[in-house]
Amino acid sequence: MKVTVVIPTLNEERGIGKTIDMINKEYFRKKGWELEILVVDGNSTDKTREIAEKKGAKVIIEPRKGYGRAYKTGLREAKGDIIVTGDADATYPFDKIHEYIEYLLNNNLDFLTTNRFAEIKKGAMSVKHRFGNLILSLTLCILFQIWIKDSQSGMWIFRRETLNKVQPLEKFDDGMPFSEEIKIEMFKAKDVKAEEIPSTLYVREGEAKLQSFRDGWANLKFLFKKRIRWRY
Repeated sequence: MKVTVVIPTLNEERGIGKTIDMINKEYFRKKGWELEILVVDGNSTDKTREIAEKKGAKVIIEPRKGYGRAYKTGLREAKGDIIVTGDADATYPFDKIHEYIEYLLNNNLDFLTTNRFAEIKKGAMSVKHRFGNLILSLTLCILFQIWIKDSQSGMWIFRRETLNKVQPLEKFDDGMPFSEEIKIEMFKAKDVKAEEIPSTLYVREGEAKLQSFRDGWANLKFLFKKRIRWRY
């Protein structure tokens, strides 16, 4: 079995090395899982790409802007039977992805998303971001009848074949709403077994790229637009 870890980056020299090092490669070797680390870089001006390559990652440059755009490019290039995603700032528990993969396989699931609110380390998320995430998650639950606690989590573990059971990648949003949209698509797909599992959020390495109000407002508007399109 092959596992591809897809990580979008933009000037993440402080976090990308630590993020890759967190992966329990010894566990992968013992299980006989082949590991592919795919970094989709948005033309970083620091040492992000060099560090990623030294850590064994394959780097793809995606000059077109957008969180979703990076994932659309990365997911298309991923060769793994199982795909794992997460940010390059060392906030996500890459040290536990082998456990999440085992959970996916043992429970015959197709898609997992992670709930960061289950264990937030001190200083990992501001009160403002927590409140914004709560509003977005609640809105998603009400509009789409999907009962998840963390609609904005960027760590997902899923079988590559599930991408054929939802809308084509190019129809997904190019920006931050990609994260909530992939959950909507996976949880609402008839042939996809999806679940949210408890996870962890660590303190960030490097400067945050998220623009709280701008990105939050864009995500909120997207949910209503998606719901209208879904209806018709």
